[in-house]
Amino acid sequence: MPTLFHPLVIRYGRLGDTLLLQPLLRRLHARYGQACTLLATGSYAVDLYHDHPDVAEVIALQSRHRSFLLSPQQWLVLRALRRMRHVPVYVCEPQPRSLERIRLLLKLASIPSNHCVFLNDIPLAPGSHWIEHLLELADSTPAAFSDRFASVSCVTSAVPAFAVSAKDRAECDQWLAQRGLAGHPLVLLQPANKRTMRWNGVRKASDDDKSWPIEHWVRIGTALRALLPQARILLCGSPEESAYLESIRTAMAQPGVEVVAKELPLSRLKAVLAMAHSMISVDTGPAHLAAAMGCPLVVMFGNGSVSHWRPRSGTPEAVHVLGGPPVRTRVDAIAPEEVIEAWRSLPARTSAAEPVEFARLP
Repeated sequence: MPTLFHPLVIRYGRLGDTLLLQPLLRRLHARYGQACTLLATGSYAVDLYHDHPDVAEVIALQSRHRSFLLSPQQWLVLRALRRMRHVPVYVCEPQPRSLERIRLLLKLASIPSNHCVFLNDIPLAPGSHWIEHLLELADSTPAAFSDRFASVSCVTSAVPAFAVSAKDRAECDQWLAQRGLAGHPLVLLQPANKRTMRWNGVRKASDDDKSWPIEHWVRIGTALRALLPQARILLCGSPEESAYLESIRTAMAQPGVEVVAKELPLSRLKAVLAMAHSMISVDTGPAHLAAAMGCPLVVMFGNGSVSHWRPRSGTPEAVHVLGGPPVRTRVDAIAPEEVIEAWRSLPARTSAAEPVEFARLP
């Protein structure tokens, strides 16, 4: 019986990047027989993988850029890593600057190089999805563990999977009732992406390939109200995007349209997406979460590669993608009529996902 390890997975990414790790985490859990430790940035990593069966612990850095001298938290992380010098380490970070910091962190933690494998050492095959790239990494074995695990192969799903706990579902139901949304079909709109907001306001549309004109969102709102009048339309995003979303709501001038950006922590967003009628989104992290939660989705791509970044769902036909190179490299090249037609052709959601209670991991 081989010794069991908690593989360490490192990724300094945003919500979508962290979410797309889930198939890799599942594969490593199956290969090593133990759930993973995840070192990530941002509170969403903790919220996303809280009590997830493939993750034993999440170590979350507040910032990927702060130096050790200015961040006592990173010294605590370093101490934690020093206790993991015997485990296999999977570094999934593609960004050179962050990767340089991770290599320094591993060196300071005295983690041997033959305990580590790096995503950047595996070429991304043309046309392949990012998840397949990550699974190639998961199927590789650090040299120090090759005698025990190189021959251990597992076939696991390449679709991210998350569940909603009974507690989070009950809390979401209470929120929906308080907001007067209970009993209505919910259509979520996600107009913003990580580049939308700058320190001084909304980024210029010419500098954002995922920016869709407000008047297009207005036409979408008008069409949704006409086609599904009993629905409630929820404008979603981060709290920092609330003013931008409010400008869209005001321009829509439609009843039943709500800005909920300040009311959707990740646990509640997951629960809403698990029961929502549908979502229309630009290419951004919440679109991947919608697909993972089984929410029928229309997603608009700008210059991002559809083959690499298409959101994956357990129901593939429930994800309709518009735009993307080589034909169109900006979201504003997509007409509202295309989006409405794609939304109308989404398969009906037959039932909401049932809440799940994960067993707590040791």
